[in-house]
Amino acid sequence: MAGERCAWVGGNDPLYAAYHDTEWGVPEYDSRALWEKLLLDGFQAGLAWITILRKRETMREAFHGFDPDIIARYGDADRERLLADPGIIRSKLKVEAAITNARAYLEMREAGEDFSDYLWSHVGGTPIQNTYSRETGLPTHTELSTALSKDLKRRGFKFVGPVIVYAFMEAVGMVNDHETTCPRHGAVRAMARG
Repeated sequence: MAGERCAWVGGNDPLYAAYHDTEWGVPEYDSRALWEKLLLDGFQAGLAWITILRKRETMREAFHGFDPDIIARYGDADRERLLADPGIIRSKLKVEAAITNARAYLEMREAGEDFSDYLWSHVGGTPIQNTYSRETGLPTHTELSTALSKDLKRRGFKFVGPVIVYAFMEAVGMVNDHETTCPRHGAVRAMARG
């Protein structure tokens, strides 16, 4: 990549660089993919994102392709299986949150509410184009992520605090937080609908 990547990428980890260069900040509109990403951001709480990237495929296998219809029906045997799997983040609270969040997602779907439409309505359907630099740095949360966090919690979601929600919003392109000097800033801006 010509130019300087965002400062948070750091180091030379090819997995992290590839995530930054091809995925982070790209607007995502698929409800299922958005739910999966929210689930992963919940698992990341207290950990480095690279940990999640390294375990993502193993977690995808362990959680049945992150299929909310299947996860919502998990019982005690599934919980035990997951907590014994060294390839995933073995947190009882996070596993429980994944099950709870699958059920909350399905409740919305069954009520006729599209998860993507719901999320994107918080930014007017189009990504917020921020202009942060290395000097200004990035926020960890905003009034918008706090409001979305509260609403997700009201709907029964867990592990969706304002910081997690803001990281999610950045990752799925609801906000473009690539630094203005990063070549991906303009590329991601060009992908925005509207």
